[in-house]
Parts: sequence; structure tokens; C-alpha cells
Amino acid sequence: MLPLATVGNPTVNILIFALFVLATLAIVFRASRNNKTAADFYAGGRSFTGPQNGIAISGDYLSAASFLGIAGAIALNGYDGFLYSIGFLVAWLVALLLVAELLRNTGRFTMADVLSFRLKQRPVRMAAAISTLGVCFFYLLAQMAGAGGLVALLLGVDSKTGQSLVIAVVGILMITYVLVGGMKGTTWVQIVKAVLLVIGAGLMTLWVLAKYTFNLSGLLGAAVDKSPAAGEKLLSPGLQYGHTGVTKLDFISLALALVLGTAGLPHVLMRFYTVPDSKEARRSVSWAIWIIGIFYLFTLVLGYGAAAIVGPDRIKAAPGKANSAAPLLAYELGGEVLLGIISAVAFATILAVVAGLTITASTSFAHDIYGQIIKKGQISGDGEVRVARLTAVVIGIVAIVGGIFANGQNIAFLVALAFAVAASANLPTILYSLFWRRFNTRGALWSIYGGLASTIILIVFSPVVSGKVDAKTGKSLSMITDTGVDFHWFPLDNPGIISIPLAFLLGWLGTVTSKEPVDVDRFAEMEVRSLTGAGAEKAVSH
Repeated sequence: MLPLATVGNPTVNILIFALFVLATLAIVFRASRNNKTAADFYAGGRSFTGPQNGIAISGDYLSAASFLGIAGAIALNGYDGFLYSIGFLVAWLVALLLVAELLRNTGRFTMADVLSFRLKQRPVRMAAAISTLGVCFFYLLAQMAGAGGLVALLLGVDSKTGQSLVIAVVGILMITYVLVGGMKGTTWVQIVKAVLLVIGAGLMTLWVLAKYTFNLSGLLGAAVDKSPAAGEKLLSPGLQYGHTGVTKLDFISLALALVLGTAGLPHVLMRFYTVPDSKEARRSVSWAIWIIGIFYLFTLVLGYGAAAIVGPDRIKAAPGKANSAAPLLAYELGGEVLLGIISAVAFATILAVVAGLTITASTSFAHDIYGQIIKKGQISGDGEVRVARLTAVVIGIVAIVGGIFANGQNIAFLVALAFAVAASANLPTILYSLFWRRFNTRGALWSIYGGLASTIILIVFSPVVSGKVDAKTGKSLSMITDTGVDFHWFPLDNPGIISIPLAFLLGWLGTVTSKEPVDVDRFAEMEVRSLTGAGAEKAVSH
């Protein structure tokens, strides 16, 4: 393996990083001049066009997991790693067909606005806000872990203390973006980052293919040759999810979480409120699907390219392990400069996504819990925004601490946990609210709390947290690295196969056992508004 110090030049890397950070901070400060109202801070003044919002959505969605995690998963596990790309992409069809436009027409700023439209305001808002905070926390863990591994690789930082310091710096930058720029600043950072990410990944893809005379078979053959432990298994299903009945079940669980999770991700759903009308919401989704689809095709080449050119042994030995595959590939292709640029793009990716997550979580707390529950709606927009900014600081600190613990885990895998929480706690309630006339408050509360609690409990007692040991090296593969600590009893890594059906069942059971009368008029109003957009402007104006 190459010594850490020779993976690029730390001075060049720091200079390129600093340039990106200064450029994005300048964008945020410029955008912040127009933050005059709560709608400006929460929803960017609803001033973005469909294409702009589509690029920003792809910027929000193509996280460090998409770039670093999936490339690493494909490099090490081949076909089974590419299943992450397929799952993330197919998930968009669920979001497009079932929720995107309907939510945009019904809500104001947050998912809780939609869920509480025809149900009891205070308990439903509280539940929706708590589940939003839960999803954002798991997603933030992944991004922070990615930041730690990436910068450790670039700066030659191999100590846990050094990597923890890096995670803290990312957290501080993220808080600055949100405090200063709000949604408008964050959106522009996401647009810039999405463009850079697609161009960077596209350039590397062409470079890898050119090395093999644009012959995909040649590339795949080279990947197999460079991976003697995996061999031909790299090209067929089963390397990661095919050894036993449990791993096959784990794959089904992961697939369910990925495909159903996107439609329940609060930070992605919140992006639909930044456009002026439902037509622009539709345009933004179609733009996002094209950009995301093309990018995931790039990950296939980048992953197998990393396997062929870098090799699995060097990837596993690097500080970020699987997450280092794309930066190491960039170094092999274009030396220090390309490594610095690609890593800075990945760093910008992390910053943009964590800023989007933080503003979603802080908005949810300030608007739903503080503004509507604690203050019962008797608070000015400026007062809410002040609370949102304070909440962003707290969330940033929590994310830093969590990221330090999650450092070293594959981030595509950590994001899959966030998708499981979103698919279990949010999606059943959103679908029932939009499409089931009889759905009521008890159903919503049972579904949200039941889905959230079951997912988190199963994750805590799964091999993700304790008890997973590498059979060859004897090292722990869990978050708790002490192999003597093992309290797992749930066999699967991803709980989606249990928690998602359970949340749907609880939503139905809570509804049919409640005597709460159905507000037919309110449901009819919601149905008309969600399908046509009529009345939506009135809802967002106050």
C-alpha cells in the first residue's frame, strides 16, 4: 500500500479545499442579503425555477454516499454494490408518482404541514417533527463519517483524534452555511456542487473508459484480475448478499428501504416547497431524475475502475476504507491535481448535503414544535427563524459527536439506515394522509412512532452496532469496535423488511380502532388541493 503522505500532496489538497470553501461561503453570503422573511429562510422565497430546483434536488440527493460510498461498494463487492445505485434511482419513481407534486400543493414549509392538514394539529406535528429529526440524524452520521475519512486520506491524518478534528471543522462550516444563507444560500451551494460533481464524475468516467479503449468488457475483466479474492463473483449477484438465507433476506430488506425511503426523506421533500407552483415542481423532478440517472451510470464505471486500477487491497487499507475508492482512483488517473479537485468536489458534496439536512431539521423544530406546539402559532416569522438558527447550532454539535462515533463505516450503508427510518416512520403516514379518507390522528401517531421506534430498536440491536466480526482478520466491523461487546439479537443489518410493513399495519390498526370522526370536508379540500394546486398559494401566503 502507498504511504498515506504520498496519496496526493496535502498542501495542494488544502489549497483546493480552501478555494472551494471560500467560493461557496461567498455564494452563501451573497444569497443571505435577500433573506427578509420566514419564507425566504425556510423555502428560498419560492423563487427557484424547475430546472434550478431539479439541479438542487440532485445536489441534495447525490450525497457523499452516492459518490464515495457506492463507488467503494462496487469496487469491493461488484454487482451487489451497484444495487445501491439501482435502489436509489428506482426510488425516485416512487417519489415522483406518489408524493412530489401532491405534497407541494398541500404543504407550506414542512412535511408536518401536510400530515396535520386534516388531523389533530399538535400531536401529529410533534410526531412528524420527531421523525424528521430522526431521519436527519442518521443521514448526518453518514455525511460526517464520509468527511472524516475523505479529509484524513487527503491530509495524511491517520489518528482518530485528527479525524475527529476534521469532522468538527465540517460541522462548524455546515452551521455557518445554514445560519447565514438559509434555504436560499443552501440551494445555490447545492446547485454549484451538483454541476461540479456530475462534471467531475463524468470526466473520470471517460478517463477510465479511455484507458480500456471504451471497451466495458475490458474494464470488467481488469477488475476481476485485480481482485483475486472475489474473482468472477465481482460480476454476478451474491458477493455481499448471497452466502446464506440471512444475507439474502438482508438484501430484500435493504432494497425495500432504498426504494421506499426517498419518498419519505424530509430534506428531499422540503425542496419541493422552493418552487412557485406545481408545474415547476414537476419540471424539477424530471430534471433531477435525468441528472441522478446519468450520475449513477457513472458510478458503475468508477466502481469497477477503482477495482481495476487501484485494487481492493489498497482501498481497504486506506483511512476511509471503501469510501476512499473514488479519491484513490482520481489520484491514479490524474495525480495530485485531479485528486485535489475530485476530493474538493466530494467535500463540497458533504457540505451541501449536511447544510440541507440541518436546515430541514432546524426548520422542523422551529416551525412545528416551537412555533405551532409550544407557542400555539402565536409567534412571528422572525421569531421562528431565530429559533431555527439556534436549533441549527445544536444539531451541528450533535452531528459532530455522532460522526466521530460513525467514522470508518461505509457511508452508503449508513445512508441506507436513514432510508429505512424514512420509509418506516414517514412514508406510510404520508400515503395514508393523501389517499385514505378514513385515516385519523391515532393511525398517524401509531404509524410514525411505531415505525420510528421499531427501526431504531432493531438498528441498535443489529450487527451494525455490535457483534459483527471479520472472519479473516478478527476485527470488529460494527460501530462498537470492541469485539468483546456484543448485544445484538436481530440478525439483519437493515431493519426495513420488518419496520416498513409494521408501520403500515400500525397506521391501519390505529385508524380502525379509533372513534375519531372523519372530517369529510377537510379531506375533500386536501384532495382537490393536492391534485390541482387550487388553494395552495393561499396556504403559503400566511
